[in-house]
Amino acid sequence: MLDRDGFRPNVGIILLNQKNQVFWGKRIRTHSWQFPQGGIDRGETPEQAMYRELHEEVGLQPEHVAIMARTRDWLRYEVPQRYIRRDARGHYKGQKQIWFLLQLTGFDWNLNLRATDHPEFDAWRWNDYWVPLDAVVDFKRGVYHDALTELSRYLPRFDSRARGDPGRGDAGRQPEEAGIPESENAPVQEPKARDS
Repeated sequence: MLDRDGFRPNVGIILLNQKNQVFWGKRIRTHSWQFPQGGIDRGETPEQAMYRELHEEVGLQPEHVAIMARTRDWLRYEVPQRYIRRDARGHYKGQKQIWFLLQLTGFDWNLNLRATDHPEFDAWRWNDYWVPLDAVVDFKRGVYHDALTELSRYLPRFDSRARGDPGRGDAGRQPEEAGIPESENAPVQEPKARDS
């Protein structure tokens, strides 16, 4: 199912764990890592397609996740000719995607890459929210950047000091990048003792 411009409707999924790390799947029999994604079937809404793809690719059910946000509009990428099947050349240009940001409410052990007879991934890991985009196939990098940027405002906030982490909180962003005023993030300093 293509639109009149030659783009196939598709959904992309950014799945967060409780540390605001993202699910990163290794495509079966390759060294390529990516987010779960898949086509929208005729008659499906983007949300219905997202739940179907979530189950097919990572074995999760709707009760294992909470929807945090989705992109406002379609994000598009063109597929280079060398990756397009011969019978699709001339009318297929690429994919247009609605991206969903999901929070895992279940557990890591709920993930199952063999939930169907046609697995997409053969390994997975949690990665920092701002995944290294050089690990993504070059023609998808722009869409990944745009999706991560647009959805980053909906990341759950947490106080890294409350967990005892001395490092950076809020999915690895500096406080000013995360929208937290510097004054609210400054450590409380004990008053210095006066010389008597």
